[in-house]
Amino acid sequence: MAKGKNLLGLDIGATSVKCCLLKETKRGLQLQVFDSILLPDEAIVEGAVMNSGVIVDAIKELLGRNKIRQKEAALAVAGYSVIIKKITLPLMTREELDESIQWEAEQYIPFDIADVYVAVEMLTSRAAQGQMDVLLVAAKKETVNDYVHVAREAGLEPMVMDVQACDLQNMFEVNYGKTQGETVVLIDCGAAVTNINVLSDGVTTFTRDIAMAGNLFTEEIQKQLNITYEEAEAYKRGGSGEQADSVVPQEVERVVQQVAEAIAGEVQRSLDFYAATSAESLFSKVYLTGGSARLPALGRTISRTCGVPVELINPFANIAYDERTFTPEYLETVAPSAGVAVGLALRKTNEQP
Repeated sequence: MAKGKNLLGLDIGATSVKCCLLKETKRGLQLQVFDSILLPDEAIVEGAVMNSGVIVDAIKELLGRNKIRQKEAALAVAGYSVIIKKITLPLMTREELDESIQWEAEQYIPFDIADVYVAVEMLTSRAAQGQMDVLLVAAKKETVNDYVHVAREAGLEPMVMDVQACDLQNMFEVNYGKTQGETVVLIDCGAAVTNINVLSDGVTTFTRDIAMAGNLFTEEIQKQLNITYEEAEAYKRGGSGEQADSVVPQEVERVVQQVAEAIAGEVQRSLDFYAATSAESLFSKVYLTGGSARLPALGRTISRTCGVPVELINPFANIAYDERTFTPEYLETVAPSAGVAVGLALRKTNEQP
């Protein structure tokens, strides 16, 4: 137990709850559990818990049908209640940083400092200039406490509360290694929010949330084709259920392309802003994840707009699995939406929250 055991990764998202359990073996990581269950509309809104009862029920169902006995869990928050910033401070020791961070953080956070939990990670120090770079993370206490509450109501014990951008970075490094000497972009296009995370030399240097994501595709298809939301969602996915063999209308492809261009334009503006304020302005690759990454038009359009190759992330690329439990087809299907859950499942019981 010196290294601790892997926590149960529990990703409570805008449209579903996903759980992942990994196990350390002599041959490396092995996937034990990955499963998800859909949530009703508006159970989670902009990262905040709106209907705790249905979320608790969903978690209990996931635990029951997968026979999960592991109680210690890792959770993540995202959305507008979370602030992530790379800041420069005078050079100081870890102890001095811990003592002064509440005061230092106040000028960077648009919330009352009493209303947030604050964490900080030391990145690089520049002794000659007497400065150091640190990653400042702040999350609203109300949001964090709501997530902890639903997990405990479902019988779990949250040991780690993380932010989704950091979980995606951890997942990426396990599968693709640290990007030394490179600047890459991780883009997580979920249902409600698209998160951009720039990694330079393996360190997060910039994050931004865009309030356009998968739901916008569905809403625009619904509006422009004058159909129900459910029909629009089925068309977005290329047809489902009775429509599985139907041909997706050209109008749907046109709308999907319009929305993809709007999202790609926002990504480009974010990267332009980063490039204007940073020395590391050459991006070698964009890695795309999130449920909406399944739409081929999105990756193609981001690549064309930003002039950077785009690759879909496979969160199971470096993780073994038993083919009697998981089929390659199943993992390929769930891979776009599994990134955060896998990142959380990498956390250990002996880590500090």
